[in-house]
Amino acid sequence: MLEPVLQLDDLCKSFGSLVVTDHVTLEVTAGEMHAIIGPNGAGKTTLINQISGLAQPDAGRIVFAGNDVTALPPQGRALRGLARSFQITSILPHFSVLENVALAVQARTGTSFRFFGRAAAEAELNAPAMAALEETGIAARAQTLAGELSHGEKRALELAIALAMQPKLLLLDEPMAGIGREETDRMVSLLRKLKGRLTMILVEHDMAAVFALADRVSVLIRGRVLMSDTPEAVRADPQVAAAYLGEQME
Repeated sequence: MLEPVLQLDDLCKSFGSLVVTDHVTLEVTAGEMHAIIGPNGAGKTTLINQISGLAQPDAGRIVFAGNDVTALPPQGRALRGLARSFQITSILPHFSVLENVALAVQARTGTSFRFFGRAAAEAELNAPAMAALEETGIAARAQTLAGELSHGEKRALELAIALAMQPKLLLLDEPMAGIGREETDRMVSLLRKLKGRLTMILVEHDMAAVFALADRVSVLIRGRVLMSDTPEAVRADPQVAAAYLGEQME
């Protein structure tokens, strides 16, 4: 049996008396699209923050690619192959689309940062950056300032930045947030093409997108995993419907 790409062992996290991660144990296997769903306040973002290193668990262990990374900072996890897209876009608006991605390639390869020389002018950074933009469908916008993109295009750029890191695990924090139906459909189509090639964790409120994409779904309620199963099993489970889904699945 293959070792999981990510293993969470009995993670706990509290803020004062508020328990936000309640003994969470979870495994994500290679090539899997694993969705984490739950109502607002369920602890999804706090859990993702612990996986990415932005928050430290109070107890428990995080194993990534066979290594205990519980105490490792975000930069160390990124260098090991963990990439994250954020719920709020985190691009450099005054740099071009291509420069944004070229800087991610630069970070991955460990070459020196040349903000004033413009990283995208360097061929060894330019080529893989353009490949990532081609894959996400925004290569035609390569020379556009990132701040001038539509919200959906910014989401695609953020995904291109993550892909340029050549991740072993990609954390997607609400990639459909704030975008319209047409852009959501494009994002779903793009993520479907990446399925199997990348291991992904998807946190998302759009249930149509979740059930179109996920191989497995974990339902988080008040910091505790209610169940982890196939989308079909989660959709049919009466406890899940009562606790969260309800009319969303009608």
